[in-house]
Formats: sequence, structure tokens, C-alpha cells
Amino acid sequence: MAVAKPHPKQEERLKALYSFEILDTTQEAEFDEIVALAAATCGTAISVINFIDADRQWFKAEVGLGVRETPLETSICSHVILEQEFVEISDTLLDPRMIDNPLCCGDPGLRFYAGALLRTGDGMPLGTLCVLDYEPKSLTGLQRDTLRVLARQVMARLDLRKSLRHAALLRQEVDHRVKNSLQSLASYVRLMGRGLPDGTAAGFLSSIQARIEATASLHEVLYRTDAGPVIDLRDYFDGLRPIFTSNMPDNVTPHFDLESMEVSSAEAVALGTLVNECISNSLKHGFPDGQPGSIRVSIRKGEENGEVRVSYQDDGVGLPEPSTPVRPGLGLKVSETIARELRGKYDLRPQQRGILMTLDFRSAV
Repeated sequence: MAVAKPHPKQEERLKALYSFEILDTTQEAEFDEIVALAAATCGTAISVINFIDADRQWFKAEVGLGVRETPLETSICSHVILEQEFVEISDTLLDPRMIDNPLCCGDPGLRFYAGALLRTGDGMPLGTLCVLDYEPKSLTGLQRDTLRVLARQVMARLDLRKSLRHAALLRQEVDHRVKNSLQSLASYVRLMGRGLPDGTAAGFLSSIQARIEATASLHEVLYRTDAGPVIDLRDYFDGLRPIFTSNMPDNVTPHFDLESMEVSSAEAVALGTLVNECISNSLKHGFPDGQPGSIRVSIRKGEENGEVRVSYQDDGVGLPEPSTPVRPGLGLKVSETIARELRGKYDLRPQQRGILMTLDFRSAV
């Protein structure tokens, strides 16, 4: 039996094949539809998308065979990948390469073959999209062109998947490195802030630190979930919760009521910074002398699509009396700035006990 020789660039060819991570994957409708269309267009009993591995022929999709792989020794396509872009064998028993192939000379034997190469952009053959039948025949020009076009569609899908995988890995690595850099910067700001008196400068450093930590947490979530520019807000806040509670004294109990919803990454960072500012202000002013209490954070979907309502409440000592002359604190300025950034409606008001802050905005997602 005439066994095909290995490809002249076999090692390079196999490396290219393995880079697509297609071997031994499950059947998929988009490839099943291609072989079904190829068989119907060419009027053949069999059609396959096959890849020539080191010691086997593996089928990503097939019609009329009922198996997912066959030995390389009987593979017609292992000969074809040594040829040009398209090969048609009208009668396999008249071809010296196939005359003693048990797949061709058996009963019934495969008497007709036509295949278009599946090639990488630099021309490396991975396998074929082919059609086979049990009777000798010839294809029309239109049928041959159809096979060529469908083969290019198979490769276009494989190339797209490979590009998306590479882009996802690159973005994950960027997120990981940015997260580490921001965490280092946040630690530096924290150390600098410890040496400053309690005042405006220290407050600014605290605000900067909060924004850095919120952004670092965002990149941690993006790295872990491959979320991209859209992120689940509940997952994001789960990552921020250790930051929110790291300096929380035992006399204050936190409660979080977070609904799963998708927002943009920028919106998530803004909300993380806002909640961190609110918690910092409550811990600084709301529970003097170890007074017990609680804080509650709620983020829920609004009535209309895309609407988000953020609610923050504590049951501490509340805001100063209206008659008390106070200057707006940095935390309030930061909160108002974030509200403008989100184009939302911001409200802060005293309650019978503590304060209530609400922010309503429409997500861009």
C-alpha cells in the first residue's frame, strides 16, 4: 500500500496545526453545516473536514462516515496535502497511490475523491475539506469553486478563533501587570499618607489611594474573568469588599445588597471609588468613641433598562446641624464629582439616625 510521505516541512506544519487547538474538540454546528453543504452541492455520500496529525487523520466534522478519526496509513488526504490547492481523483482505482488502499478497493470502496486544502496564511497545509463517493464521477466547475470557497471559510473561522484567544491572553496579561503596578502605587500612597497630619493633604492622598485600589481591583476581576470592557458589578464589588472592610472596626457592621448587572469598566471604578469614600467618611465621622452601628450598601437595577440605583446608608451620628458652619469635606466633593462623571442624580440627606446617599444613573452598557 502506498503510504504518503511526511510533508517536507512536517515539524513546522504540525506546529501550525497544534497552534489552532482544534484537534479532539467536540462537534460544532458551524462546521457540521459546511460538510453538509459540501456533500449536497457535490452530490456525494461523504464529506469531511479533516486534519492530518502526526499519526492519524482526525475529522472535525463529517457526513456519511460515522467516525472521528482513521489511521494515517489509509488516508487519502495525507497524499493530497503534498499537492496543490485542489485535487480531484475521478476514479481512485486508476490512481497508483490509491489502487491498493483498503478504503478504495474494498466493497463498497471509495471510488471518487475531491478535496480543497485547508492552509494557513503562509501556505502551510493542515488538512482538507473533501468529498468522497462510492462511484467514479467528475465535478463541475461550480462544484469545485464551492469546495474552495467553503475551505477558505473553514480557515477563516479557525483564524478568527486563534486571534481571539491571543487577544484575550494579551489583555489578561496587561490587566495582571496593571493590577500589580497599581497595588504597588497604592501601598506607596498609603505609606506617604501615614506621615501626614489629618487634613486636606492626607485626605487627598486617601482619595487617590481609594481610586488606585478600585482600579487595581477592576483589573484583578478582568484578569480573573476575562470580562473585557463590560463587567458584572457584583463580581467587581466582591473583589473590592476586602478593601472596604480592611480598616473597619469591630463596632461597625457592613451589609451589602448587590444585584448582578453589567456596567462598563469605567462605571465600575467610579462606583467602587464612591462607595469607598462613603465608607471612609462614615468610619471617620459617624461612629465616635466606639459607638456601635452599621453601614448598608445597595446597588440595584432601576425600573427601566440600563438604570442603576446606588444607595448608601449608615446609622451613625449623621450630618452636622444646619446651623453648624462646616466646609464641604473632600469626600463630599469626590462623591459629587463621581455623580457628574456618571451623569447621575446625586442626593445626600440626614435620616433619623445617620445619613442616606443615593445616586441614580443610566449605564452606558
